[in-house]
Amino acid sequence: MRRFRRSGGRVSYYEAVKQTLFLSPPSFDGFDGGAGARYQAKREITSYWFPTWLAQPAALVPGSKLVDAPPHRQTMQDVLGMANDYELFILHTSTPSLANDIQCAEAIKAKNPRAAIGFIGAHVAVLAAPTLAQAPVIDFVCRNEFDFTCLELAQGKEWSGIKGLSWRDRNGKIHHNPERELIHDWDAMPSVLPVYHRDLKIENYFIGYLQHPYVSFYTGRGCPAKCTFCLWPQTIGGHSYRAKSPAAVIREVAMGKELFGDRVREWMFDDDTFTIDRPRAVEIAKGMKRLGLTWSCNARAHLDYETLKQLRDNGLRLLLVGFESGNQEILYRMKKGLTVERAREFMKSCRKLGIRVHGTFMIGLPVETQKTIEETIRFAEELDPFSIQVSIAAPYPGTELYRQAMENNWVDSSALLAGNGIQISTLRYPHLSPDEIEDAVERMYRRFYFRPKPILRFVKEMATDRQMLFRRLREGREFFHYLRERRRTVKARQGRGPKQAEATA
Repeated sequence: MRRFRRSGGRVSYYEAVKQTLFLSPPSFDGFDGGAGARYQAKREITSYWFPTWLAQPAALVPGSKLVDAPPHRQTMQDVLGMANDYELFILHTSTPSLANDIQCAEAIKAKNPRAAIGFIGAHVAVLAAPTLAQAPVIDFVCRNEFDFTCLELAQGKEWSGIKGLSWRDRNGKIHHNPERELIHDWDAMPSVLPVYHRDLKIENYFIGYLQHPYVSFYTGRGCPAKCTFCLWPQTIGGHSYRAKSPAAVIREVAMGKELFGDRVREWMFDDDTFTIDRPRAVEIAKGMKRLGLTWSCNARAHLDYETLKQLRDNGLRLLLVGFESGNQEILYRMKKGLTVERAREFMKSCRKLGIRVHGTFMIGLPVETQKTIEETIRFAEELDPFSIQVSIAAPYPGTELYRQAMENNWVDSSALLAGNGIQISTLRYPHLSPDEIEDAVERMYRRFYFRPKPILRFVKEMATDRQMLFRRLREGREFFHYLRERRRTVKARQGRGPKQAEATA
């Protein structure tokens, strides 16, 4: 697209981009389904990840705007108020939120028929053709690593020549262009932090185990691990970890420190496995210490004591670690590459060093039984991380878990969420039903948190930090409300009427 400018009596043209809106659509109340959440669902307490997947292409497109509706409590009416201001709308979607996001696209198109509307995200990366066939309102979807695909759309390039694009022509015919190569020069990628500063209110983002306000972002993409359930490496990022150099990361964080000042209490490196390159992680940690910043990151439970000590000595506060199961056979089946003994040694080192750990666990992996669920609950109690998250195994399209579920006829339902946004089980095994999987989630939460150790940890935290006192009280109310709502959801799915389900809860 060309626009004209006059200078010194001469007229020249320059390349301009389409007015572009990157949108995480309005959704369920409290639904963390935006372009940052690994698994889209309503959480136990108020939780919102930063929209990293939308922010990166937004950083590439000059003059674009990023709208992350759920954490900013923006409604469909708010979005429609902007509909005529933009030519190009790029919406992040997910398997659970697809129907909701199509409705959003339809509303935008009704308000602005001339707008080009497309989707990005893991779901459309692997199901481009079915998505376009399902929703005529969608003009295109960007497959795989889509950042430069979005940029070329905004630049007005012919759609037939844009790699990684699936699109609908004027006659309704669907075309699939060749794949786009993965990004390898990450030092050349613009930072998402100026986009956060310009378009987002960081105080609206909460994660229970991170200090508030926090900021999370990626320093690279891809994960060498082959966990069968993990969404992003199998659909978009790939299994090759491509990352910014330590110097580039520190420059980026230093810029963020200037942008946000003292507002940010914690920096979260959200790379799938930030610590896979240990020398790089240590070098970045040293830079964080020079900047005087507290930080956290994702990690696998393979770090040795000396590496953990170096990270802690340079500002590391917390590690987010996927333990998943306490049953070794299940760990083998999911290709976790972790033993329960290694997890024990890792937690022993973290406790000795005073590093907090938020442990994630999963119920319903192949082939779960009541016995293996009990092993996982006891294992979580034994490890005793500071806090936990219990998820239901979700067979997202594009993952090996999805392929296994389809081949073995384990799929009980296509729905990943109930109507209120709470995660439900879509898997059924010979010795374990979806109802039993869902019941186990609440059982595990109650058994882990209603012990003296976690209670004392939270009481001590609240007694020494006034902000944390009010925050934990709020989160406590939300947690109990979530458990009641989950119980009502499970009972309703088990065939009881709403009144009886509510009475049981």
